[in-house]
Amino acid sequence: MTPRVNAAARLDAMAIGPFHRRVIWLLGLGMVFDSFDNTLSGTVLASMLKSGFSTLQLNSWFLSATFVGLAIGAGFAGWLSDRYGRAFAFQFNLLLFGSLALLSALAPSMPWLIAIRGLMSVGMGAEYVMCYGLIAELMPAATRGRYLGILGIFAGAGVAITALISVVVVPMLGWRTMFAIGGVGTLFVWWMRRSMPESPRWLEAVGRHEEAEAILRRIEADLPLRAVAPSPPGATMFAGVAHDAAAKRVTIAILFSRSVIRYTLLAATLNVVALSGLYSIAGWMPTFFVSQGMDISKSLWLNAAIMAGSIAGPLPYALLATRVTRRQAMALAGIACATLAALFPFMSASVAIALCGFFLVATVNSFLNLSLGTTPEFFPTEYRFRGAGVAQTVGRIGLILSPFVVLWLFRSFGVAGVMGVVAVMYLVVTLLLLGQGRFANRSAVWA
Repeated sequence: MTPRVNAAARLDAMAIGPFHRRVIWLLGLGMVFDSFDNTLSGTVLASMLKSGFSTLQLNSWFLSATFVGLAIGAGFAGWLSDRYGRAFAFQFNLLLFGSLALLSALAPSMPWLIAIRGLMSVGMGAEYVMCYGLIAELMPAATRGRYLGILGIFAGAGVAITALISVVVVPMLGWRTMFAIGGVGTLFVWWMRRSMPESPRWLEAVGRHEEAEAILRRIEADLPLRAVAPSPPGATMFAGVAHDAAAKRVTIAILFSRSVIRYTLLAATLNVVALSGLYSIAGWMPTFFVSQGMDISKSLWLNAAIMAGSIAGPLPYALLATRVTRRQAMALAGIACATLAALFPFMSASVAIALCGFFLVATVNSFLNLSLGTTPEFFPTEYRFRGAGVAQTVGRIGLILSPFVVLWLFRSFGVAGVMGVVAVMYLVVTLLLLGQGRFANRSAVWA
């Protein structure tokens, strides 16, 4: 009889080895192209608006279709990965949005493109749940925060690469080429990830002990001198939930049970603000510039300079994760987001707009990375991906109507109206984070 493998304790006790480095590269490359496909809307919509292929109203429908797909994908990934395994769900989402990205490049009209984009976004939404969840499941607890920062750098690189490539590609080859580049890159990463092993935690949770033991032994065999990882700055994310209990099947109703719902609500709140803040800025910035009379070329260059902040945002936390708790980092990022969003409308010179926008995008991406990376740790293995998936689904649902809200704010109050609302959102969620002991659980411990 195969003994219990105790996957959680063994994975958390490991030092970083070849397996972990390979995992972060495969996760990171997936995030690069997910971010590429996710944020190319900011550049292609401005180009389509300028060429007459689309209108402001159709652009809003495009973004809403994207958000509907992202919401469905987040929830679908949680169920699929908890039911059929992390490895299967990990690959399915890439194949889905990579192939549909290629199809988007052939769309004959804007309504067709909107429909394809909605389906494509199901896979894109799933990728976020999978990548952040696998960091929580496969990386040792002591280094998890650092690798969340590294994953955020990959995601930010995708945003910055999108902006930089669009400067050359969109004027010369048109917006369709952007979809083709994203599709080819995504399918290449899908091929690279074909041999990704299953999560030992999940295998143990569903009773497949022999497979879990075999994978753990392969990982441990490559560790440097069987090294043990140092202790993290906080033992667990929240002390109120028992992590990695005995293997059992649980339904999604547990997320709304009396002992767990406080974590579900906190996770959902973080996702709503982090996602809405990011898309209100990154998704609309070039359109704002063009609508205010700026030519498309200058708009794309200014957008590229601003979006470079996507890489810079997670970098400080990747370097300082062992010294700063996640609660402290998220609170500081939230305050910075609110301050910079409030200042941005008052910038008039191009250099001032670029600098303020750069730091705003940096802090917004840092807050998003910390929020999406932290919420899977609120839940144990048996329903970790469903918990993270539900939280992201709520966040994505909030985005479905946001393009129309942003459009109304922009038409009624200009950029100042949009950024003012964004600033208030970050201020409110920061206050919730600072007071989370009363909101969630007085015994909560932040890692």
